[in-house]
Parts: sequence; C-alpha cells; structure tokens
Amino acid sequence: MDIRTVDGIVEKYQGKRTALISMLHDIQNQYHHLPEKALRRVALRLKMDFTDIYGVATFYKSFSLTPKGKHSLTLCLGTACHVRGGPKILREVKKLTGIGPGQTTPDRQFSLEVVNCLGVCAIGPVVVMDGKIHGEMTVGKVRRMIGKLKAKESGGRA
Repeated sequence: MDIRTVDGIVEKYQGKRTALISMLHDIQNQYHHLPEKALRRVALRLKMDFTDIYGVATFYKSFSLTPKGKHSLTLCLGTACHVRGGPKILREVKKLTGIGPGQTTPDRQFSLEVVNCLGVCAIGPVVVMDGKIHGEMTVGKVRRMIGKLKAKESGGRA
C-alpha cells in the first residue's frame, strides 16, 4: 500500500471529516478492501481516533477489511430469483470459481456475495458483476460471463 495514494485521497476531499465515507470508498476502490494501514493514515490526517474510523468502516456493509477480488459477483437469492433458478446459478458460480458466498479466490480475481434482494425482481434471476446488473440469468449466461473474464485475465487463454 502506498501511503501517498491515501494522502492524495484525503487531499482530494480537502481533509474534511464530513467526506470520510467518500474517502473510504475511494480507498476501497483502489485496494479492493480497506487496509488497516490506510485507516490509520486517514485517522492521523483527519486528527480522529482510529477506533472512530474503524467503527465507520465496520458499520457499513459496503466496506470490507479483507481483500476482495478484482471482479465482484453478487447473486440474488430472494424469492423471485430463487424460484427462477438462482440456486442453480449459485452452484455453477461455485463450480467455476471454486468459492462460496463471502469468499474470494486465492488469486484475488473473484469475490462472491449472495443477497436476499436487489430490488429488480422482474428480471430475476439477477447477478451483479463488477457493478453491472445482469438479469434473466441462466447457467449458460453466467458460464460465458465468467469464462470471458477468466480469458481476459489470462490474456485470452481460458
């Protein structure tokens, strides 16, 4: 972790405490999680207690203190998505990535999360990949999506 990067993020928000959540989002986008060293640096720069920064980082579900994968997969298993095949899609994602919900692949390429509802029930089952919603998901579609990402990461060799 480069401390200058964290300093740059704090400076981007002119060191305003009211921008703490935005700073943490920027740090997480940079490192795919919130490293303790970065949180300590933010606390120092904002003249705040580390425990206050840590409290914010652990309060919001969107923040992670453990490294996440380069590609995030969020699968909805709410009622509408469940009855339309969500569990089959989850099994396929597990098979293709080797991870379960809440886990990250050892090479840090993929992280998988499961949620109870994304609020887009009409197009279920739904997978959110790298922030983009993919509706009417099927086992074949998720296989192709993950295959493309794997091929891209390996330079076209999936």
